[in-house]
Amino acid sequence: MAGVVSKVLEKLHLSSAESGAPPSEPNADDLKELREKYEKAGQDHVFAFYDELDVAGKAALFDQLKGFDPDRINVLADKALYPPKQEESKAPSIEPLPAEASASILESDAEQIEKWYKAGLDLVAENKVAVVLMAGGQGTRLGSSDPKGCFDIGLPSKKSLFQLQGERIAKIQELAQKHKGTDSTPAVPWYVMTSGPTRKPTQKFFEDNNYFGLPQENVIIFEQGVLPCISNEGKILMETKSKVAVAPDGNGGIYQALIMSEARGDMRKRGIEHIHAYCVDNCLVKVADPVFIGFAAAKNVDIATKVVRKRAANEPVGLIVQKDNKPDVVEYSEIDKEMAEAKDSSDRLKYRAANIVNHYYSFRFFESIEEWYNKLPHHVARKKIPFMDTEKGETVKPEKPNGIKLEQFVFDVFPLIGMDKFACLEVDRAEEFSPLKNARGTGEDDPDTSKKDIMQQGARWLKNAGATVISEGDETGVEVSPLISYGGEGLGYLDNREIKAPAVIESKAAQ
Repeated sequence: MAGVVSKVLEKLHLSSAESGAPPSEPNADDLKELREKYEKAGQDHVFAFYDELDVAGKAALFDQLKGFDPDRINVLADKALYPPKQEESKAPSIEPLPAEASASILESDAEQIEKWYKAGLDLVAENKVAVVLMAGGQGTRLGSSDPKGCFDIGLPSKKSLFQLQGERIAKIQELAQKHKGTDSTPAVPWYVMTSGPTRKPTQKFFEDNNYFGLPQENVIIFEQGVLPCISNEGKILMETKSKVAVAPDGNGGIYQALIMSEARGDMRKRGIEHIHAYCVDNCLVKVADPVFIGFAAAKNVDIATKVVRKRAANEPVGLIVQKDNKPDVVEYSEIDKEMAEAKDSSDRLKYRAANIVNHYYSFRFFESIEEWYNKLPHHVARKKIPFMDTEKGETVKPEKPNGIKLEQFVFDVFPLIGMDKFACLEVDRAEEFSPLKNARGTGEDDPDTSKKDIMQQGARWLKNAGATVISEGDETGVEVSPLISYGGEGLGYLDNREIKAPAVIESKAAQ
């Protein structure tokens, strides 16, 4: 059964394999078979211009079309455009996660946190931990055409998001080595999931920056799948005469991409048992966080997630909850005012576990992807999609939404497991969550707020270490290189020192 599902997945998504061989015209029999397949599915318009294409165009279109299953696309399009009417049923039961599935860094004692931390370092030192980065987005909203991970948020060091995260991996490897007292540095392989547009520039950025000091063999860059864009009439849209209009399949495409890219196979060969997965746009992310890994491993769960405390009842964030006795995410739009403002016995918001797309997986769960992937729903985004009119041979730029893009969400898998295999860890927002989503000057979740959060974090760390931070003018805070400190540790050498902000702590020798 698993093999069959895997084949379906392979047909549904576009293969990103790139061959160095020159293009050649498809075999006549193979072409006839493919044409008939699309014709039976009522999608044969995709071949409207095939005969007038050059060899390269014919080869490109053929390769793209053979990567899709038009019958399956029809099923998805039909569900998306004409969703079945829901029978009248009682509203789902929504409750906060049970106490046994939750813990909080803000409320746990130092001894417990230290226990998780050491357990996590043990697992890193044993080469059992990997990280998966979801980095398919471009910096379009930031005013950049580069992958978002390449973005410089304005730190004094000019480090990109990729560099900050790569250096945190290097530091956690060093801390684990010291913790175990071994001669060899452990490996935390970094699996970087890109999209079609970001694959090549991401690869080049890593190469140009020498993989940020990490061994090249431990940085595995792979690509998520895509799905065709569909018209409001259920037809596959063409971008050009030789290319189907496609869109990445959402961050939920991570699961199938792990299989198709052989990233999962690489994890298996390495003996990986614990995986930390996160989004590129969080400048404060604790990559391969040993506390999180230790917490999840101690609970022996298949999935764990980090959350931050909701700032206010009306903050528009998705929440981690127990829905019909299963772990799930409810979007802000699904919560009424009464539920949003409800308080618990401690006079805190009852529903406060804000989702930050920061997850743990056991490798054993990744080994079961074929068993459940086809159960994940596809979500609809209605968009204005430029397309090639296959009757007139003209490109059309619509003025209103003319089609849909289908995507999956990474958290759609949560309800597929029982509460006994799920856990949630509340962390300090100031220490771990500062997303980069908006253009500079927006005032919220933009490069300036990201920079400020890192600089303020560094200043806190230095003050806790006994240093005095003096600010002059508007520029405040201190940037502490991840190579110096992962989470505020190792800064005792700055005790009684006076640091003028803004400053960069890049090496002990420089201070």
